[in-house]
Amino acid sequence: MGTIYFVDVTNRDGVQTSRLGLAKLEKTMINLMLNDMGITQSEFGFPTTRHEINYLNGNLELVEKGVIKKTKLSGWMRAVASDVELSFNNIPALKNLNLSQSTSYQMINGKYQGRKTPDDILKMTCEAVECAVSKGAQIIGVNAEDASRSDLDFLIKYAKESKAHGAMRFRYCDTLGYDDPQSAYERIYTIAKEAQMDVETHFHNDLGMAVACSVMGAKAAIDAGVNAYINTAVNGMGERAGNADLVSCLLAILKSSGFSKKYRIDPQIDLSKAWRLSKYTAYAFGVPVPMNQPAVGDNAFAHESGIHADGALKDRRNYELYDFEELGRGEPEIIETGRMITVGEYGGIKGFRNVYEGLELEFKDEDEARNILELTRYANVHTQKPLTDSELKFIYYYPDIAAKIMTVSPYYEPHGAIKKRVEANKPVNKIL
Repeated sequence: MGTIYFVDVTNRDGVQTSRLGLAKLEKTMINLMLNDMGITQSEFGFPTTRHEINYLNGNLELVEKGVIKKTKLSGWMRAVASDVELSFNNIPALKNLNLSQSTSYQMINGKYQGRKTPDDILKMTCEAVECAVSKGAQIIGVNAEDASRSDLDFLIKYAKESKAHGAMRFRYCDTLGYDDPQSAYERIYTIAKEAQMDVETHFHNDLGMAVACSVMGAKAAIDAGVNAYINTAVNGMGERAGNADLVSCLLAILKSSGFSKKYRIDPQIDLSKAWRLSKYTAYAFGVPVPMNQPAVGDNAFAHESGIHADGALKDRRNYELYDFEELGRGEPEIIETGRMITVGEYGGIKGFRNVYEGLELEFKDEDEARNILELTRYANVHTQKPLTDSELKFIYYYPDIAAKIMTVSPYYEPHGAIKKRVEANKPVNKIL
C-alpha cells in the first residue's frame, strides 16, 4: 500500500489570498514550523518573481545548513521552458518544482483566447519537464489547472506524456472547488490507475468540500496503487474561499472511521506541533482562527451543555473524538497585563536587551547586540507587527539569512513612456 504525504501550499497559494499576504520573514517562519511538524513538502514560492529571490535563496541556505531538513522546499512556475530556465538562474539551488498549465476547454479558450490547443498545452509542458530534468531537478510535478472541469481522457494523456518526459507526480487541481468527494475519487482513481503516477490532490473550498475531496482523492490514489500527496494550507488560507485546511486533512486521515489505521501517513509528521503553527499563521496573516475551527478553534474542546459537560468530565471520550494534547494544546498561556516592552522599528538598546534577556539569549559584545537590534528594527518595518519570540530567536541565530530574506531590491529600469516622463522631471500635482 502507498503512503499519504502532505504538501503545504500556504507560502504559494495561501499568500495569494486577496487583501492579505505575508512578509518574507513570516513565510520563512512558517517553513521552519512546517519542518518542525515534519510536513513532507512546502511549496515555498515563485522562483520567477523578483521580490521572492532573496527569500527563496535564503531558505535554501537553511536547507544547506540542516536547519530545514524534514520538509522539502519546492517552487511553482508555469509549465514553460523559459520559466524553468529563469527559475534556475534566479535560484541555483532549487531542486523541487511544480509546473502548471491549464487543461480544461474553458481555461484553454478563456485564457489563451484561441491561441493554444490542448496539443500545444501538452507540448509546452513536456518541454518544460525536459528542461527541468536537464537542470538536475529532483522532484518534478505537473499541475493540471482546472482538472475537475477537464476532459478525463486528456488528463490521462497529459499525465502519461509528462511522466514519459521525466515528471514524477501529477497534480489534480480542482481550481474552482467544483468536484464533490465521489467525483474526485472516481476521476483521480482513473488517472492514477491509467498513468501509474503519484498524484497530488489540490482542492479549493468554494463549495465547502475541499477537505472531503482531498481525503477521498488521496484514497483514490492509494487504492489505484500509487502514493498520494494532499495539498493543504494552514488554517485553510487561499484564494476566494481558501484551500483544504492542513490540520483538518491530517485529522481526517488519522481519526475518521474510514481512514484511521487503514491508510499509511507520512510517519515523520508530528501532530503536536499543529497548535503552534496554526496560531502563528493566524497572527502573521492577521486573520483569527474561527472559534469553531476543527482542532485549533477556541471552542474545539469547549463544553457548555449540561449533558455534554457532565459526559466530558466523566470520560473525555464521551464527547471528544481525540485529545487536545495531541495537537500541542494545553500549555498555559501567559498574557502580560502590566508593563510590556516590545521590540519595534524605533526601539532602543535597553528595551531590546530586556526582551532578549527574557528569551535567555545573551550577546557576546556591544557590536553583536547593536547588529541584532538593527535587524529587529528592519524586521518590524518588514512585518509591521510586534515581533514574536520565534522571529526574535531566528534573527539572533541566523542574522545573515534574516538580513537576506528581508532585503527586496526593486527591479526598476524605466523604458518607453515612463522613461521619458522620469527624464523630463516635471512635477505632478495629482498625487492625492
